[in-house]
Amino acid sequence: MTMTTDRAAPARQLWRLLEPIHAVTYFSPEPLDRLKSVGYRGFWMGYFAARAAPLGAASAELVHALFYNFSFDHVARALPDAWRFASPSAAIDARQAGSADALRRHLGAEAESPAVQRAADLAIRAARSAPLEGRPLFAANRALPEPEEPLSRLWHAATMLREHRGDGHVAALVAAGIGGRDAHVLHALSAGIPAPVYVAARNLDEQEWAAVMARLADRGLADPGGGLTDAGLQTKQHIEDQTDARAAAAYTALDDGEVEELIAVLRPVSAAVVTAGEIPTKSPMGLDLDESGL
Repeated sequence: MTMTTDRAAPARQLWRLLEPIHAVTYFSPEPLDRLKSVGYRGFWMGYFAARAAPLGAASAELVHALFYNFSFDHVARALPDAWRFASPSAAIDARQAGSADALRRHLGAEAESPAVQRAADLAIRAARSAPLEGRPLFAANRALPEPEEPLSRLWHAATMLREHRGDGHVAALVAAGIGGRDAHVLHALSAGIPAPVYVAARNLDEQEWAAVMARLADRGLADPGGGLTDAGLQTKQHIEDQTDARAAAAYTALDDGEVEELIAVLRPVSAAVVTAGEIPTKSPMGLDLDESGL
C-alpha cells in the first residue's frame, strides 16, 4: 500500500466529481417527481424536507443553523410544516430512489458496469471512514441504512462525502467570521456568479446584497467597485484551503492507487451527469461546472 499524507488536493478533485452525482437530487425530474408524489408541495418544501430528513422531523431553527446560508424565513416556509405532508422516512426513500433513477437514465447501459460498482465500493469505504465529530449533517446521513444496489450506494456515498465536506466548510466559514449570507456574496464575487442567481436560488435580493457588500467592505474584503480586495481574495482562498484540508480526512482509508482509481472511475459518471445539462453550470453550490475538469 502506497500512502501519502496530503489528501487535500485529491479531496477537492473528488468533490468536483462527486457533487454532480449528488446534485441530481435537486435538479433531475425523477427525485423531484417522487418528492411531489409523496406529498411535498413545491420545490423548496421538497428540498428542505429531503436534505433535512436524515435528521428526523427537524425544526426550522436546526436546519437554518446546519444548512448555514439560507435565510431563516426561507427555511421556515417549508419546515416544520413539511412533516405534516410526509414523514422524514418518506423523503429519504423518495430522494434515494429518484436520484438512482436519474443516474440510471444519465448512464444508460453503463449504469450496470463494473466501474460503477467499483466507484460505489471505494466511495462507500471512504465515507465510512470519515470522522463524525463536528459533522452533524454527515453523521445523520452516515446513520442511514446503506443501500445494496450499486447506483443507490454510489449516490449515498456521494451524499455522505459532500455533507462531510459541507460541515467542514461551515466550520471554516465560522472560524473566518463569515456568515452564511456573506459567504454567498464572497463566493459570487470570487467566481464571477451574477447576483440574480442568488435571488432565485437563495432569496438574496438586491437590498440584502447591498447590506452584505457593506459588511464586507467594512472588513476590507470588498472594494467600492463591487469586487474583492486582496484581503477578500486571501480570505476566500484560506476558507477553501481549510475546507479541502478538513475534507481530506475522508480519504485516508484509501491508498494512493485507490484514490487515483476512484477519480478515474468517477470521471465518466460525473461527465454523463454534467453533459445532461440539468445541473446549472454556476450556482450557490460553489461548484463551477465550466471548470470541473471532467
